[in-house]
Amino acid sequence: MRSVEEIKAEYPLHWHIWHNELEQLQAAIDQNDKEKIDPRGRTPLMLAVRLANLPCVKCLLAAKCNATYEHEGWSIVQEAVCTGDVDILTAIIEVRDLQRHVQRVTHVPKLLQHLLDAPDFYIEMKWEFTSWVPLMSRLCPSDTYKVYKRGANVRIDTTLLGFDNNTWQRGNRSYIFKGAKETATMIEIDHDTNEVMVEEMSSDIGDIVAIPPALGTVRARLNAPVITNNIEMDKISFERNKCGIWGWRSEKSEVINGYNCKVYGASNVEFVTKTRMDHLSEEQIKNKTARTPLHSLLGIADEDYVSPADAAAALKDRSPSPRLGEGSIAGVENGGRNSPAPGNQSNGSSACASGTSTPKSSVTLEEYFSQEVDLHGRDVGGPKNLSTKVQRFRANLWLAEEHPIRLQEQVLPILDLMSTMASPHVSKLRDFITMQLPAGFPVKVEIPLFHVLNACITFGNVFALTTPVDHVATLQEQDRVTCLVDDRCFDIPAHYTNRGSDVRRQIPLDEDDMLQYAIEQSLVETSGACGVDARDDDKVDIWEVLRGQNVVGSDLLPEDDEQLQRVLQESLLGAHANLQSGSPASDDDDDGGFRYVDPDLAMAMRLSQQEQRKFELERQQEQEMIEQALKLSLQEH
Repeated sequence: MRSVEEIKAEYPLHWHIWHNELEQLQAAIDQNDKEKIDPRGRTPLMLAVRLANLPCVKCLLAAKCNATYEHEGWSIVQEAVCTGDVDILTAIIEVRDLQRHVQRVTHVPKLLQHLLDAPDFYIEMKWEFTSWVPLMSRLCPSDTYKVYKRGANVRIDTTLLGFDNNTWQRGNRSYIFKGAKETATMIEIDHDTNEVMVEEMSSDIGDIVAIPPALGTVRARLNAPVITNNIEMDKISFERNKCGIWGWRSEKSEVINGYNCKVYGASNVEFVTKTRMDHLSEEQIKNKTARTPLHSLLGIADEDYVSPADAAAALKDRSPSPRLGEGSIAGVENGGRNSPAPGNQSNGSSACASGTSTPKSSVTLEEYFSQEVDLHGRDVGGPKNLSTKVQRFRANLWLAEEHPIRLQEQVLPILDLMSTMASPHVSKLRDFITMQLPAGFPVKVEIPLFHVLNACITFGNVFALTTPVDHVATLQEQDRVTCLVDDRCFDIPAHYTNRGSDVRRQIPLDEDDMLQYAIEQSLVETSGACGVDARDDDKVDIWEVLRGQNVVGSDLLPEDDEQLQRVLQESLLGAHANLQSGSPASDDDDDGGFRYVDPDLAMAMRLSQQEQRKFELERQQEQEMIEQALKLSLQEH
């Protein structure tokens, strides 16, 4: 264990923060490493935030310390939220946004120059968002990014702008990046309003003034849980998927968008969701974790509430073959009842843990700064209200060995550019495909985004060979095809209004915690139709809740939300009735079991049931074939 003198000599800034010595910190800050990491992985700024020391935080920010640093999956902004201190959070966000802006405007010109030598191309990137939550996939959007690249110029078209105010934001936008040697121009075109915004980017940033965050932004963060999501990349392994009946199995291949792809399964894909409510009062926590049937289905109910394993088993009996992340309802915040639902084949499971930190006085200076000392879950700063959920997925990956697009040279720089457009899901894709993948181009990729949302990304219409695209052509050259992208793709329409140039872009709330919470809230709020009255002393399962509640009238909910509740209720009640009777709904039933549902939706639900029964019949036939093959094999011996 280090002595006090050794600690002070090695970590002088941390020392002054620990002892709240502001004047000494100001004097020492320019003579020492401002980003030095202590034995617990914290920079001086991160430690000051964790200790909720506002004067030291302001001192370090004035010295331009890195406000984008992350420790154990938590960003400095998230740690600032957990202090519950408005002034600390405001100061951190202000500087963090400024540093992000500087990083962005200096990084983009270098990125475009890197693209200059790569071959020109056109490609479409289709995103399909799905959810394993029953009936929620119909609310999930899809989008196709159209990417044009010529020299150091890039254009990206999109219609899915993000998630805000509990709804998916749609629009028709083009983002055009024009690169020069030391500068770049980003043009944002809004085709709905016929407006254009131009931003000049340069390595010479000059004097940029920080913009304080809006008070509403700060309050929104302080009134919401802090949620972080992470895929444990180091645990993932890949192996070829098999096809065929047992005994005659071969490595699986599929043709995706005209390319012969080897299909790989990614096992041990662990999606870790951590939630902290250090800064919330008991009443706020109770409101944030309000118990509703849909809460239970989402896997975010309190650990002492429902029996979601029963719900998962029932839903499993009615669901088709498992998809990415399906079956993960069981065991979420469930006090040890964390085994997957019976019959779950998706390798989806979840587990929870919780922890608390202790005041600084219970962790001595010597203990904190000695790597060989195990704090056994103790930490400095205020108490932590932390829960951790681990969901395990088995994702799929389709790789083509023969493909005209190069992943490292062409696709990854584009994903970097798209990340500057405040697209956190794009960053997750980039992190996934920069792993040590098997050889080939990832024509199709499945990744989890949040614990209720998955994404399937497919690269297609390469060089516009499948579907013609204006101003994109190809040239056949011996054994290769060259893509020709016309300069007109990067022009601003003449009749559009220019909103101005050199405009400082405000960086939106693009972090996973706010997006995750917004998605959950949008889904959970629709469950208000079930009208559940949460009671701490009563434990009821979801079927009892649904049977005893009426649907709220249309005057309280938008039509889509009300209809969703009716579909959800009828679907779940029908599942429960079928489980009790041991038989599926009859095709001769006049209403198909959907008495209160719009006729079109009722028809869709009946078709879904028919597809399910067809799937079950095929599965039964396959099982019989396997058993027959096994008997023949035994007879031969």
